[in-house]
Amino acid sequence: MAYDEDLAERIRRLVGTEEGLTEMRMFGGLAFLINGNMAVAASGQGGILLRVDPARTGALLADAHAQPFEMRGRSMNGWLRVDPAGLATARQLKRWVGLGVGYARSLPPKR
Repeated sequence: MAYDEDLAERIRRLVGTEEGLTEMRMFGGLAFLINGNMAVAASGQGGILLRVDPARTGALLADAHAQPFEMRGRSMNGWLRVDPAGLATARQLKRWVGLGVGYARSLPPKR
């Protein structure tokens, strides 16, 4: 499944003015990176893949639309998937994207 290009454009409108922004195809989708750190991606599996503060992962999973991100059958702390139903409104998307961007900004820049 290809990533949702309309969703990618909605994300781009939210992060387009962020300093240090780059876009990169990864995880089967289109990722938005801040200073080389992934913040959020329009996922090839639908919805978004999001990087968050690992200490907040459990609390964020309380949202009915959020699931743990799994790689090779292992849940990755600090990474979430948010299904499309949880991104339907501009307010919902802005919340999740803001969490990803905020965490990416807290990390040291990658070279």
